[in-house]
Parts: sequence; C-alpha cells; structure tokens
Amino acid sequence: MSKKRRPSYLLHKATRQARVRIDGKDEYLGEYGSPESRERYDDLIAEWFARNGDTSRYKLTVDDLALLFVGHARSYYRSPDGQPTAEVCSLQHALRPLVELFGTIRVREFGPLKLKQVRDRLIENGHCRTNINRMIGRIKRAFKWGVENEYVPSEVHTALTAVPGLRAGRSKAVESAPVKPAPDSFVNAVEPHVSRQIWGMIQLQLLTGARPGEITAMRGCDLKTDETTWEYRPKRHKTQHRGKSRVVFLGPKAQAIIRAFLKTDTQAYLFSPRDVVDEFNARRRAERKSPMTPSQSKRSRKTKPKRQAGERYTKDSYRVAIQRGCDRAEIPRWTPHQLRHNSGTWIRREADIDTARTVLGHSTLDVTEIYAEKDYATARSIMARIG
Repeated sequence: MSKKRRPSYLLHKATRQARVRIDGKDEYLGEYGSPESRERYDDLIAEWFARNGDTSRYKLTVDDLALLFVGHARSYYRSPDGQPTAEVCSLQHALRPLVELFGTIRVREFGPLKLKQVRDRLIENGHCRTNINRMIGRIKRAFKWGVENEYVPSEVHTALTAVPGLRAGRSKAVESAPVKPAPDSFVNAVEPHVSRQIWGMIQLQLLTGARPGEITAMRGCDLKTDETTWEYRPKRHKTQHRGKSRVVFLGPKAQAIIRAFLKTDTQAYLFSPRDVVDEFNARRRAERKSPMTPSQSKRSRKTKPKRQAGERYTKDSYRVAIQRGCDRAEIPRWTPHQLRHNSGTWIRREADIDTARTVLGHSTLDVTEIYAEKDYATARSIMARIG
C-alpha cells in the first residue's frame, strides 16, 4: 500500500475556522489555531492514518508515531467518568521536542544518541533534571507502545532503555528547588488583593491540606454533612485511576467557610469566577455616584460575549489569581501548592505522620515526609533538655 500525503491543517478565510480536507470532504474544526481545533485535527488524522498509513517494514516517521500515540493516549488516559486526564497534555509536551528534532526520520533510524540529543535540547531549554527524566520516560513509553503495535522494531525500544535517567549533580541540568511552605505573612498579605472566593479557597487549603484541584472542584453534592466532621469526596482526584478513594475532612472552621458559598444548586461549583464578576458589578453599581444615562439603561447584555467568566476555577487560574494578589501586595510570589506544605507541616506537628498521610491523601509515608516539613524547633527544645 502506498503512503498518501497527510491532509494539512488549513485556514478557511471566510469563517476564520480551521479545516482539513479528508477524502475530498472538508471537515471544519473550530476557531483556527485554538487547542480544540488542533485536538480535533489530531483525532481525524489519527483515524485517517489508520486507514491510509503505510506501517509495513516500519516505514512510519517519528512524527507519525507521535501522532498515533497521542491519539491512543486520548482514549486510554481517561478518568472513570470518561474525562481525559492531564497525562495527555504531559505526553504532548514531552513529544514536542522529539518531533521538532527528528520528526521526519523513520522510527527504525531513531536510537540512543538521538534520544540524548532530545535530552540535551531539554537541558538547553531550562527544564529541571527531574522533569527531563519524566519527559524522556514518556518518549520511551511512546516507542514501547509502537513495538506493541508493530510500528517500531523491538530492538529500537530495547536500545532506548539503555539511556539512563540523569543523576543529581552529574549533568548540566538544573535542580528543582524544594517546595517550602508559604510564609504566613505572605499568605495574609494577599487577602485585601483577591476576591472572597480566592481567599476562601486559600483558607480551606490551609485547614484541610487538600490539593488545589480538589478545592476548585468542590460542589455541594460532593459534601457529606450528617456528621460532626464533614466529608468531601471529590468527583475526580489524582489517584482515582488507581482505584483509590479520596476523602477530605472538614472541621468546624472549614465548615464555616463553606457555608458562605453553599448554593441551592448542589451541582454548581462553590467557587466560581462568574460569582466574582457578578459581585464586582453589583458592588460597582451600588457605589455609583453619577446617575445612569438613558442609553446605558437601555443597553442590553450581549447574549454571546467573546470573553466570559467560567463556572469554576482551574488549578491554573487559581494560581494566577494568587500570584496577581502577590504582585499587588508587592511580596514574593507563592503558589497554592505551597499551602499543602503549610498544612502538612502543621498536621505533622500536631498529630503524627500516619495521620498526616491520611489527611493529605498520600499512599506512602515517604511522600508525606516531602510535604510535612520536620519541626526542628521541637527537636531542638527536646535535645536542649535531654541531649
């Protein structure tokens, strides 16, 4: 079977939409250049390639393999409720430098030296050592999947496994700085510069040790409130695909914060950017001193504005809101991830490491030790008495 030319990602000038012509028929993909249109294009090309690509005698290029593997990842890396996980984006991010450097060569021609060149590119781009090792591992995973589906000769993947991960202090890659708890003074400084929704999420993280994504996804229907200590069971969480459950325990202080955001619609997210916009507009109207002009009073709201606030925060938009607050407060930036370290340190000091592991939702104690900073002040005082 001869290999046909892959259909291109094109712009339809009249509508400013992306399109692709497959088997003589135009498929419109949405706004040109948008991530959604790119994702739709990749899905269609993966289907097209399965029908028309020449995989005999390992004639695929590295670009072809990356395309097929991402198509597989979109259907494989899904949560139990059918939603794609963040691993798909991580795989795309890892495969990008591979395709940029060696996308046009045949998969059978790829080997350890070329993989090291990809690794060198990642070092030049400033990625930290641990992240580089993860990205190289994902590239190896793509070639392993290619062997499984007879797209890649088995000896290619075997050779790639000979490339070890970078060791600390033995490469030019930078080391990632350990994540430390955010200083209390820095946390308190952002309160006047963020919305009450953002401040509520910050306080909940400090009290519960929950992950940023768990806090932003909180809904009334996910809460169990029939006990003295409430339970929050996120619909989606980090270890869900491993069959593990996740419970965030909510004491009286956390309950008081949540009550201020509970809604009649239990399916609605408690912390919503739309609520922030509505509250801002209501406050602005209440503080208005000049009367509204007739033209303003007759003006109707757009039914489909180009930009509108979402119904929930993502972990990224939550982080950006905090960092903007840090900039306004003129303090060093800190992230929601650091708040887990604040909470883990406090819980570890007040209880024990097993309790901290349960509260933080870790499978092993080793991970908990990363989050729960050792209380050197306590150790110092004890040794002053007995040492």
